[in-house]
Amino acid sequence: MSDKYHQAARDILSQIGGKENVAAATHCVTRLRLALKDESVVNKEELEKIDLVKGSFSANGQFQVVLGPGIVEKVYDEFIDITGAGRASKEDVKTAVEEKLNPLQKLIKTLGDIFIPLLPAIITAGLLMGINNILSGPGIFYRNPDLAFIEVHPAWKDVASIINLIANTSFVFLPGLIGWSAVRRFGGSELLGIVLGLMLIHPDLLNAWGYAAAKAKDAVPYWNLFGLHVQKIGYQGQVLPVLVSSFVLAKTERWVAKRVPEGFKLLLVAPIALLVTGILSFIVIGPVTFSVGQGITNVFMYVFNHFAWLGGLVYGAFYSVLVITGMHHTFLAVDLQLIASTHGTFLWPILALSNIAQGSAALAMMFAVKDDGKLRSMSITSAISAYLGITEPAMFGINIRYRYPFYAAMIGSAIAGFFITLNHVQASSIGVGGLPGFLSIFPKNWGPFFIGMIIALVVPFVLTILFSKRRKADKAADKAA
Repeated sequence: MSDKYHQAARDILSQIGGKENVAAATHCVTRLRLALKDESVVNKEELEKIDLVKGSFSANGQFQVVLGPGIVEKVYDEFIDITGAGRASKEDVKTAVEEKLNPLQKLIKTLGDIFIPLLPAIITAGLLMGINNILSGPGIFYRNPDLAFIEVHPAWKDVASIINLIANTSFVFLPGLIGWSAVRRFGGSELLGIVLGLMLIHPDLLNAWGYAAAKAKDAVPYWNLFGLHVQKIGYQGQVLPVLVSSFVLAKTERWVAKRVPEGFKLLLVAPIALLVTGILSFIVIGPVTFSVGQGITNVFMYVFNHFAWLGGLVYGAFYSVLVITGMHHTFLAVDLQLIASTHGTFLWPILALSNIAQGSAALAMMFAVKDDGKLRSMSITSAISAYLGITEPAMFGINIRYRYPFYAAMIGSAIAGFFITLNHVQASSIGVGGLPGFLSIFPKNWGPFFIGMIIALVVPFVLTILFSKRRKADKAADKAA
């Protein structure tokens, strides 16, 4: 292993309080993720001077050191060798920091633990849906606004149909995916979680997307359970019903498992847990959480329809702050709920522009601070990363460290969010951020979205340069004084 990775690991360890201060350590694609016994002893200023370190931050009880893809694995190997600690999983680190969290942080962390494992499927679905949008969207390739590519070239129609089927699979069977991840997070059997999620969208149930039409015609089917009439509806695309049901399933499974003799567990635990949870899901959990989900959707839609400019301005400005706190994971559920209820979300386009704004602010630092070679090099790589939807290197490595680029990015994102929501831009799917984010946008909204993209590219860049000049002028005046 190269000496530079070994030295970087030693330097990092010395600035975080030594190996005695490390309770557990793991890594993700770009960051060392550490559970520290005492974060107050960390010397962040010296830590971020280390050559390979692009930034550091604390979130949800974890202290994270941004290194970048490819580098983090090598530094982690050296880090483990030096400390003599065993290789911890992400779950081990999460368990080590759990005790430090307050109830709100635990809720946010739980939602993140559930939805983050689903991101590869969601991102893939978003990209493929974007390709389908390009092939089937009218007015993209031809002057006639009613002509789509597949209409002019019918040979591509079935290709687009297959792409759409593959893309939609993750969203159609979303409750199954959430059931798997949620029950695993709550300590139950993952397989039962999948069965629970698929049970809630069984084809014998009225499709949730047809519920409103069936209700208007008074044609909603019912079960008659000894005089109790229960709506026989599915929960396609819904988030809350499967989340709560998964929690009940995991707790029920564990409760039953403790009370059933070992020889009878295979025969009794899963059937009892699924039966109890299934009945509760259709009688109580589903109807209640479905109504709550609709209520949340109605609130967001009311803001979008009546105060779009305000919602876009606020969400655009503070989305990056939500990323710092980890609360942005909670909005994945809101995006999915909006797509299920209205077939589109106005929140995701703002996220994509926020990514771009952070990248532009970081890129501007290459011109604003010309005497720092490490910063100039980092600004290019982190900006490219942010433009592709991964903002941690830009945010934590540059923008938050210097503060004024972060403020410039917030302002640019706010203006861009204000503009696109004022023009009712929506995404048909989620998962694709940054510059490729246009693939998630309905083609009819591409015009205003691209204008918003230009705002997110230009405004943070210009403001960062101006703020930098103002800062240098103030320092010069202070020095003269």
